[in-house]
This record gives sequence, structure tokens and C-alpha cells, in this order.
Amino acid sequence: MKIAFLSTFYPYRGGIAQFNAHLYQALSKQHEVKAFNFTRQYPDFLFPGQTQYVTPEDKAVPVETVRILDSANPLTWCRAARAILREKPDLVVFGYWMSYFAVSLTPVARILRKHGVKTVTVVHNAIPHEPKFFDKPLARRFFRQNDTLVSMCDAVTADIRSLCPDARVVQRPHPVYDHFGEKRDKFEARQALGLDPDLRTLLFFGLIRDYKGLDLLIDALPLLGEGYQLVIAGECYGSFDKYQSRIAATGMGANIKVFNRYIGDDEVPLFFSAADVCVLPYRSATQSGITAIALHFEVPVVATPVGGLAESIERPGIGLMARDVSSQALDETIRGLFTAGPEPFIENIREVKRTQTWDAFAAAIISQP
Repeated sequence: MKIAFLSTFYPYRGGIAQFNAHLYQALSKQHEVKAFNFTRQYPDFLFPGQTQYVTPEDKAVPVETVRILDSANPLTWCRAARAILREKPDLVVFGYWMSYFAVSLTPVARILRKHGVKTVTVVHNAIPHEPKFFDKPLARRFFRQNDTLVSMCDAVTADIRSLCPDARVVQRPHPVYDHFGEKRDKFEARQALGLDPDLRTLLFFGLIRDYKGLDLLIDALPLLGEGYQLVIAGECYGSFDKYQSRIAATGMGANIKVFNRYIGDDEVPLFFSAADVCVLPYRSATQSGITAIALHFEVPVVATPVGGLAESIERPGIGLMARDVSSQALDETIRGLFTAGPEPFIENIREVKRTQTWDAFAAAIISQP
């Protein structure tokens, strides 16, 4: 089968580009796949981070792409569709995660379907965690240009159906990220990060945004006490000052180590090898790419009961869910995980790793009529 894949790839960095690279590799094992990329993903003023691009320190997967779509330039939208049509694909795969991209992707998908090309979109978020008034109508407009929409959790499936009740939706769990290499010795990892080797270690990993509830986890640390330490690893979108003030207010600054920057792939093993548990204290969520990394390193997960986290964590038994979204609930649940010990969770994690593969996810996309 000939497949065109239009989304964000190298040299852009971040979770979506990383996801696309792995899906591209899985699809390419049995099919002829050509990747189409952005010439401009976001205008700079819309991007809250330091850079959209990989740096020399990043170990990104360098997928060869045709860079043709400028999200902010309508002249490139028809051009991108025509370039894809020239390849005569049997299937076009899109990635969707925010409504901003619906503006440029909708006309591309419409042109392709008018020429009889089948379209499938992997939907990471149907409705953003921090929604605006225009998100739903733009998403609905794009979703209607697809033959199949692929969701990775119940929450996203429900959001899609609320927007497009008649849409064909296929749900498959987020595959496990497996490209980070081997887990390292825990003592050596903690030593390299400047951590106390004897404390129970909690990891908050990934981009820091309001909806991710880092403040709740910081406030939970004094409830847990001196036997715990917290590692915060990820770039903050916006000012970190409010979190720093909260850290100071806990009186446990010595037990909180902050790495407020983008964490390159080569450093990821260090952070997860040092951790006893990965904590997702989110106020809202769909599925989590962080969970997919924790699975690879066989680190149990504690999370709040929002979005699709329960089905990806509690249902397969790879961690524990807090009773609600609060610091007190996080305190209780983290204590409960250490009381239970890691063994039952790690056994379940290994079973999930055997089934939630990129090949299985790719096969689910290809099998759509």
C-alpha cells in the first residue's frame, strides 16, 4: 500500500513529532510511506517554549520528509494537497492535536477526498486541555473530512463523538516508547542528578503547564515528609516563579530538584532510572505520552482520575489512581504505592509492553476499510 503521512516530523521536536516518527517507522515495515512536513509549524508568537526545533543534544529520529505545508500561509495548503496527490497514495494519515492546525489541514483533506483518497487521522486531543471558543467548530470541520478517526482513550473518543456523532472512530491504546535505551543503575542515576540515593523518589516529567497540576504535587511533598524527594524535569511554558514560590513555602526545598528546561532524549533514561514512581497530578488529560515512557523504563505511575488516565493506568494495573484531584489524595496514593511495593505493578507493565506495540498500532490504521 502507498501511504502519505502529513504531520509534524524532524527537525521539529516534542511528543507529537516523536510519536509520528515511530508510527512512520512501523508503517514503513510493510508499506511504501512518504512523509510530508511543515515548513512552518507555528508562527513564533504562538509558540510558548524556547524553540520548536531539535538541538544537537536531542537524539530525535530523523525522518526524511517533504517540507511543504506552512500552517499560516493559505497558498501552501492546495500546494501540499497537489504534492500528495502526485504520489497517488492509497491512504493519507494525518496527526491532530490542536484546533490551530485544523485551519490548514481541512482544505488539504477536502481536496484529497474529492479525488477519492482515503483519509485517517490520529487524534491526540479532540478538545484541548485549555479550550477556546473556536476549538470545537474547527475540530468538527476537520474531522468531517476523514474516513476514520483513531483515538487512544475513552475520553478522546467521547469528545470526537460529541462533535461528530456519525464519525467512524477506532480506539487503540498509546504504544510504548521503546527508543530510549536501557534503564540505568538507580544509585548511579541519582548520583548523576545530585539526588539523595536513599530517599523515595517521585518524578514529574514533561512540559510544565497549568493543567498538569504540578502545584498539587509540590503541596503533597510536605504531607509525605522528609523520606521523599521530588524531581521536576521539563520546560515550563510561561513563568516558573509561581512554582518556585510554592516550593519555598513547603520548607522542603532541599528535597525538590528542578530541571526547568527541555529534556533531550539522551537524558530521559537518567531521570526515569532515578525514579521510584512517575506522578501525573493532572487537572485534565487524555492519554499521556509520559506514561508510555514510564512503561518502557518499568516505573509505576500515580495519577489523578481525569481523562483517559484511569484506563491506561488503573485498568492494566501499572500504577494507582488518586481518589480525586488534590494534594491530600496524591499523598495517600503515593504512600499506598510504596506500601504495596513495585513488584505487582512491574509485572503488569511487562505484560503491557508485550501488547502495546507500534506495529500493532500501525496495523490498526492499515486495517480500516
